[in-house]
Amino acid sequence: MSLAERLSERFQRLVWRSPVHSMRLKGRHPLKLLAVADDPFLGDIARGKALLDGMVTWRGETRNIPGLALVRPSFSAGFGEYLHSFQWLRDLSSVATRATAAPIAEAIMRQWVTVHGETVTDPAWRPDLWGRRVLFWTAHAPLILSSTDLVYRSKVLNALARGARHLDRTADKAPLGVPRIAAWSGVVAAGLLLPGGDQRRAAGEAGLRRAMEKSVSEDGGTSGRSPARQMEAIMLLAMLRGAYDARRIEAPDFLTARIDAMVAALLGICHGDGGGSSWQGSGPIAPEAIAQMVEATGARVRPLRSARDWGYQRVTAGKVILILDAAPPPVARMVEGGCASTLAFEMSDGPHRLVVNCGGARSVQVAVPEDLAEGLRTTAAHSTLVLSDSNSTAIHADGTLGKGVMEVEFDRHESDTMQRIEASHDGYVRRFGFLHRRQVVLAQDGQDIRGEDSLIPAGRKQRKAETAFAIRFHLGPQVEAAPTADGLAAFLRLPDGTAWQFRCKGAALTIDESLWVDPAGRPRLTHQLVLTGESQAGGASISWLLRRTR
Repeated sequence: MSLAERLSERFQRLVWRSPVHSMRLKGRHPLKLLAVADDPFLGDIARGKALLDGMVTWRGETRNIPGLALVRPSFSAGFGEYLHSFQWLRDLSSVATRATAAPIAEAIMRQWVTVHGETVTDPAWRPDLWGRRVLFWTAHAPLILSSTDLVYRSKVLNALARGARHLDRTADKAPLGVPRIAAWSGVVAAGLLLPGGDQRRAAGEAGLRRAMEKSVSEDGGTSGRSPARQMEAIMLLAMLRGAYDARRIEAPDFLTARIDAMVAALLGICHGDGGGSSWQGSGPIAPEAIAQMVEATGARVRPLRSARDWGYQRVTAGKVILILDAAPPPVARMVEGGCASTLAFEMSDGPHRLVVNCGGARSVQVAVPEDLAEGLRTTAAHSTLVLSDSNSTAIHADGTLGKGVMEVEFDRHESDTMQRIEASHDGYVRRFGFLHRRQVVLAQDGQDIRGEDSLIPAGRKQRKAETAFAIRFHLGPQVEAAPTADGLAAFLRLPDGTAWQFRCKGAALTIDESLWVDPAGRPRLTHQLVLTGESQAGGASISWLLRRTR
């Protein structure tokens, strides 16, 4: 954020704690919900079972329920968001009956209401967290409102009403992207399910429409370009549509249309195994999670092939799927953990991933060292060219993105025999005087992929006589790689026995160690093909070939 934006945000948070804002949160106490919405998604079974054992877990971090210590929390920010959003209600309801789950949910709820129900605190009262909380509280009301303790029930409903009033005034202050969508979704859900909410619902629908116009592109991609955040936004909007269904009110057309477009965009970056690819801090999304999302939303759409605004291109031939990042990284304020991945690609052959990105910068287990997690954001952690061991877009020490790729030129051509994508970015022009151009040609039978990476002189920067480069092809976790005797090729074998040959020209080939973050956030050891060389002042051109041999 800019200095003005940071000051504005800090001022808003100070306003939340003011007596004036506290007065605004007062109002009538609702006696009950008008309806109970449905949560159409299945939770995480492992996390749900941990809750049955009295433990809250999130990406390898665990706290016992009596020791959550909400007054002086010691847990990580990610664990806090999971706890404060009440997403764990979904996990709990997925593994237990209401009779078993309700006492556990109530035990956590009592702690939360005692500490945060009457007092506006940060981050618990962040607009996006309140938006999520309204959706989860109303969808899982039987777990948190089954108690015969009328005082407890009153406190929960009063906290819900106060949170809705807080959202009325703060939803538009949430950061653009998924946070603002979440906040306005909470406003609409409160308008639907709390008594006397018609005016709030109308204002919420207008706010949600504005938020989506600014946060979701015409092709259905969210502004942060993160598949995990895209998935989250789809699930929130599907839950909101469930609130309309609970009231037997037809959802606005723009809501259904946007859900369908967002599902199509997300399917566009999925591989042959049905799971998502790794981009912009997201690890791969599990195939079963994607399948359940499609079923829960009811979307009848095909994978989007060319998401020019969202920035991803999908090329398919036979059983081969190739996904290319053809856009600059997101604007820093839109996403935490943006990656310098422009012109990287992933590729799968049937259910097997052959070329991947390391991925998972914002989804790794808590035990993974912070410097390693930050390293997953670099250009070197993606299957693309790295010039002079430098990121195509700068990643600052404080985690923000700096200067680099500003413009990506792109062209796509298809014929009866092949599909070609050609794209270039200017991320290295300012510092090194070179444009990086990548061309990938996929034969229509999927048996042959030909690529060329070029460094083209550009800009006014005086170029060195020799500038080192490396082109990396990170391999899937089950791919076996073996070099040929001449050192210019490698054989790649997939688990089902399928074999591919990789050859290159214009660079030296080595096979090094790498890692890939799996859907559970665990780093898994794998390998990478690395092409190295030096570009002269006049540029360089490196060609490579992937051919199925068996």
